[in-house]
Amino acid sequence: MGKQNRGLFLALVKKLASLYTKVRYRNVPYKYLYFFRDTVACKLYQTKYFFGDYGIKKPYKVVDFSGEFGAELQFALPFAYWHYLNGTLKETVSTPNTKELYYFSPKHTETNQRRTNEGNYNYEIPRIIHSQDYNMKKWAQVPLKSIYRNDILVFKKPMLIIANKYNTEWDGPPVSYFSITVLDFFISQLKRKYQVIYNRPSGSHIVNDNSDIRDLNEHEWLRQQHPEVILVDDLYAKNVIKANNFNHFQLCLYANCENFISVHGGTSVLASYFGGKNLIYSRAGGEHYFNCFFDLYPKLANTEIMLAQKEEELFPLVDKFL
Repeated sequence: MGKQNRGLFLALVKKLASLYTKVRYRNVPYKYLYFFRDTVACKLYQTKYFFGDYGIKKPYKVVDFSGEFGAELQFALPFAYWHYLNGTLKETVSTPNTKELYYFSPKHTETNQRRTNEGNYNYEIPRIIHSQDYNMKKWAQVPLKSIYRNDILVFKKPMLIIANKYNTEWDGPPVSYFSITVLDFFISQLKRKYQVIYNRPSGSHIVNDNSDIRDLNEHEWLRQQHPEVILVDDLYAKNVIKANNFNHFQLCLYANCENFISVHGGTSVLASYFGGKNLIYSRAGGEHYFNCFFDLYPKLANTEIMLAQKEEELFPLVDKFL
């Protein structure tokens, strides 16, 4: 199907999905209605690949994604892995430093230089952003933990990784993040039992999307107040495992961990890829309406998810790790 024909087909699919959604989901709040429409559109769009996916199978599928990191982990990567298992994956395309995520791909290129919001709306993938239906076809759990588990990044005590961020969100200031006060509580409670490792990647380590990374000024505070905490920046500077890039290093580190405390966004999605426990702090977002944290995140690696929407809800949940 040529590019023009694909565009016409997609336009028709979106129009049909819009009509169906307005009738079928007329009681859904308007601000969420387009997510319902997009899910229906994605399902309809996949019908054109029925014979390629289920008939005479041969490698044909190119999974090309340039959206947000969280959406890639939730939808694009498991979709590509399904095609790999199905014998129909030909190639994957993403942003820099993603080759290790797509370790199974016959050919992986990194030509998409930035992550964009527009890249999230990739109707070639069976789901995008949020969905009313996470009973998904063409989606397979990617075994990142078993692939990257190693005997190098190990410590005397079991690891607990605190995965933080401090970024602009929804074109405004940071919303979901661990303040220094919260970090102090976590570390004070958990450092006796665990080797606490703190991770908040800098802009030089990851491919930026439509958010700006701001400075929380916590790294120096951690070094002074909690010197027993290991900073991922310091570990990566030594890079004893000889990782190819920061994303590769994160995969090797996270694969050896069963305990995570993380925040809303790609940070919490990545932490959910490695099983064990993941306490997520998310103050806002469509994930709550669509119940993503409990309907989708556990599917990534059979992970036990705990959720806090307010700071005060975090403190009693820490007991789950003790």
